[in-house]
Amino acid sequence: MARIIGLTGGIGSGKSAATDLLARRGAIVIDADVVAREIVAPGAPAHLALVERFGPEILDATGAIDRQRLADVAFSSPENVAALNEITHPAIGISMYEKIEQAAADESAVIVVAVPLLTELHRTSLNLDTVVVVDCPTERCIERLIEFRQFPEADARARIAAQISREERLEMADHVIDNGGDLADLGRQVDELWPQLATRSS
Repeated sequence: MARIIGLTGGIGSGKSAATDLLARRGAIVIDADVVAREIVAPGAPAHLALVERFGPEILDATGAIDRQRLADVAFSSPENVAALNEITHPAIGISMYEKIEQAAADESAVIVVAVPLLTELHRTSLNLDTVVVVDCPTERCIERLIEFRQFPEADARARIAAQISREERLEMADHVIDNGGDLADLGRQVDELWPQLATRSS
């Protein structure tokens, strides 16, 4: 039977780097961030609903949603964050469930489901065998967002504040990857964790 691993971490924590390393070791990665881009493409389920809610100013010249413009509006207030989530989360959930079902047809598969806002509900709804949290001190996450993704500091802090807290994520963890260090250290931790993820005895 396929193993289904939930993986989460706040923005700037290095969740994507961890999933890349797991994919190199043989995991099938289903990333909610990728799915989120797919479901807002023109003609996809959430595209029209977002335009209706936030206005045509979130579109680029081709009619596609400009993710930065959407973020600027959506993260400007708690009400807008809630509206964004109400529109996108159901569509993301349906698409991810379908992708997991397809991948799980291979009973030997190790499926890593990467979800930034993973909650205990996901453990049941996605039938997760275990949950891995990529943890990183908040100020280090902010530094990375500013340095590597050119976020203004205020924007970086707003994005982090809009997510669940670091403490809430850690409460859900069956395994924790400490990504406060460099890529080599992250790789060592993934190497140590992989055998536990890949076998049902963990």
